[in-house]
Amino acid sequence: MDETIVVVGGALLCDGRLLAARRSAPPELAGRWELPGGKVEAGEAPEAALVRELREELGVVTEAVERVPGEWPLRAPYVLRVWTARLLPGSDDPEPLEDHDELRWLTPDEIWDVDWLDQDVPAVRATLPHWTTAPNEAEAEAETEAEAEVEAEAETAGGTATATGDGHRAGRRP
Repeated sequence: MDETIVVVGGALLCDGRLLAARRSAPPELAGRWELPGGKVEAGEAPEAALVRELREELGVVTEAVERVPGEWPLRAPYVLRVWTARLLPGSDDPEPLEDHDELRWLTPDEIWDVDWLDQDVPAVRATLPHWTTAPNEAEAEAETEAEAEVEAEAETAGGTATATGDGHRAGRRP
């Protein structure tokens, strides 16, 4: 029995847009679009593989946010699993460094304007509900800053406080 090899795909989301990458290799895939990513190495967590692959292929610093439910067969023994991902503050803009010759940020209205690889079509469809709920980079950064402010304020006051997702204090304990 063949061992399944997982290929991770990144639904990289930023400012309400999804990043699509046009393949430059191998020849049978060249010119078609995909969610960037690659194979999970032995002993590597899929989320770590995604971060590594996006750094190698696009030159970006990211984090995996949420697994998109589903698994899509590629040629045996490979299967595609997708995670939403976001650029971390301070990351460079994505560039097509490896296996791609063009990148395009797509809005929801433009999502089907590119010729997706056949195996990526159902993965992109499955990503759509996650896309509309993903925080953009500015919102995520504001949440992190608000949480840090609440923690600093609590330390100064000698108590603890927690922040809600919108940056408001949920409560304070002495």
